[in-house]
Amino acid sequence: MSVLTHLDAAGAANMVDVSDKAATARTARAEGAVVMLPETLRLIREGDAKKGDVIGTARLAGIMAAKRTHELIPLCHPLLLTKVKVDCEPDDALPGLRVTAEVRVTGQTGVEMEALTAVSLACLTIYDMVKAADRGMRIESIRLLEKDGGKSGSWRSETR
Repeated sequence: MSVLTHLDAAGAANMVDVSDKAATARTARAEGAVVMLPETLRLIREGDAKKGDVIGTARLAGIMAAKRTHELIPLCHPLLLTKVKVDCEPDDALPGLRVTAEVRVTGQTGVEMEALTAVSLACLTIYDMVKAADRGMRIESIRLLEKDGGKSGSWRSETR
């Protein structure tokens, strides 16, 4: 296991100094799911949710969240993101929605937290928009799928 870089010699939390790191292309992908009743998924598919377009709103919430990650997670650096893509796909096998996010930047630090934040907020938005129909929904399996770039190179999640 690597040394934790957000702790100084005394164990206090600090923001990592990335000024000496090379700016490189970096990408991260994350996923999560909102499991719901089949009837709730039908409401979303048919556009009958009382609050409106669930998938479109969740997609925008995820994009906005990625751009504001540094305001939500204390030691994250503010980044000039070059791409944020959020997809919410219906999945009858869950039943529910599978949410994925891809984030890109050319910079001195990675975008894993931005991808995970995008997925998390998209899932929370889905829950918020249809909770009146299904309070028992579950947000599950939020995880990093892959990251590329930087000194540590590429990493891919093992299939679970």
